[in-house]
Amino acid sequence: MTQANILITGATGNVGTQLVKKLVASNTPFKALVRYGDNNTALKSLPQATIVTGDLSDPATLHTALQGIDKAFLLTNSSEQAESLQINFVHAAHQAGVKHIVKLSQFAAEKHSPVRFLRYHAEVEAHIQSLGFTYTFLRPNLYMQGLLGFKDLIQQTGKFYAAVGHAAISAVDVRDIAAVAAAALTSPGHENKIYNITGSTAITHYEMADILSQVLDKQIAFVDVAPAQMEEAVRAAGFPEWQVGGLLEDYAHYSRGEAAAVFNTVQEVTGKTAIGFRQFVEDYKAVLA
Repeated sequence: MTQANILITGATGNVGTQLVKKLVASNTPFKALVRYGDNNTALKSLPQATIVTGDLSDPATLHTALQGIDKAFLLTNSSEQAESLQINFVHAAHQAGVKHIVKLSQFAAEKHSPVRFLRYHAEVEAHIQSLGFTYTFLRPNLYMQGLLGFKDLIQQTGKFYAAVGHAAISAVDVRDIAAVAAAALTSPGHENKIYNITGSTAITHYEMADILSQVLDKQIAFVDVAPAQMEEAVRAAGFPEWQVGGLLEDYAHYSRGEAAAVFNTVQEVTGKTAIGFRQFVEDYKAVLA
């Protein structure tokens, strides 16, 4: 293999794990940025991966990790610090001479959005553009894999909940997001592009429940709840206040029908049809049943 000139942040998260699988499958060498002291046994076992350490809250620690890097994949955990951490990384990458940043953003990212997640992603996107990077902004819609957070409820009660009503959402499988990211990192033609990444259809949570019932062969019901009930449940689950507010804003955005548009990005970029919700449930049946 040639020397790695791709750096991956967030390599152990939902999208990052799938992206790593794509790069390994194509035998593409890459560096994975991890924090000091993190246990990364799985990454260390991959011959394509070089582990480098750094801390996005301390940009000086990123200098060595970014040396020789041409393309970087930018993803951080959703937190109140996410915007500042990502901007720290962007500045460090600029100083190190990185040419292209592939940033995981969010569907409908916009500076004046009422949704804090969408505002911060838009701010980081604008910062990347202002520094003159070549960029690819990935804007995926609601993750199908987010449903796995309800797996215990689905298994034990046959129900899952959200404050979203009958709104249709063009939810997307994380594996398709990773496939688009891998293409942007390893092939030309994705420079200065904004990719809205959705599933091939928009479905409601009630339709999701119907598909779950059919595939799992047991009755699964979706229960629409008031935002105040969702807030109480999310807070009880231990989410920090900033994320509680953000999730409520996100679901208000979904419930207004603002996430129903369907884009053919997965097919256009990867040459493969986007994974449908039924296929997602089939593939994760062992987890959900």
